[in-house]
Amino acid sequence: MNLEGVEKTMLLTLFAKAKHSQQKNHKFYDSKAIEIISKIDYDFSIAEKDKFMQLGTIARTIVLDEMVSEYINVHPDCTIVNIASGMDTRFNRLDNGKINWYNVDLENSAKYRLKYIEDTDRVTTLAFSAMDPDWAQEISIRNDVLIIVEGLTMYLNQKDVEKIINIIDKNFDKCTLFMEIMPPISVKNTKEASVEDTDSKFIWGVDKGNELIKFNNNLKWIKDVNLFDGVNVYKPHYRIVTWLPMLRKRMDYITVLEK
Repeated sequence: MNLEGVEKTMLLTLFAKAKHSQQKNHKFYDSKAIEIISKIDYDFSIAEKDKFMQLGTIARTIVLDEMVSEYINVHPDCTIVNIASGMDTRFNRLDNGKINWYNVDLENSAKYRLKYIEDTDRVTTLAFSAMDPDWAQEISIRNDVLIIVEGLTMYLNQKDVEKIINIIDKNFDKCTLFMEIMPPISVKNTKEASVEDTDSKFIWGVDKGNELIKFNNNLKWIKDVNLFDGVNVYKPHYRIVTWLPMLRKRMDYITVLEK
């Protein structure tokens, strides 16, 4: 395996989804993740112990699965672009038999993905950096467009995030963007053992998604969805504390932008 640094984190989230899917009271079931994890020769011992990473991955998956599913229900013939896709298997969970799906990731990561998850007539893997404008030229736009940026921005700097947003603005006349953001306080203080083991570190974040409009005002901020909403589905008894503002401002969220 020749994955390096942040690239390895895609295996951690895949492991978390596979493990959760095999739990008795799972909130989503990812058979593809289970299948792939059984084939990968990687030491997941640290990931196994990293409950915080697992909780965050499960919460994010619950929230984004619901958001993407709702979008597909309203736009059944849409085109979905999954930036920094890693080993994401959301298409397998949510496919309605009509959508077109693009996975965009670095060449090394894209090649690794294709070893375990083959493209189909409606799924295409593109080997590009998220900051390379050429990826947008490869998208065959059909009807409505949803762009997902999950588990990426916290590893970038602000200029890179601005570049991604500007690429989207320049190449799509109309689209919806779901982008995961980590608050600055968590960028500074969050410690996930399995992530640190990959020599990755969190770099950037903003407190509210509407701050992204400063980068490009052609996009309109719609709302932020806190990942504690997913935690509450997974662990209902956590509701006792997850409403506290001091905790919510430390949790990642999905900001929704539209053009």
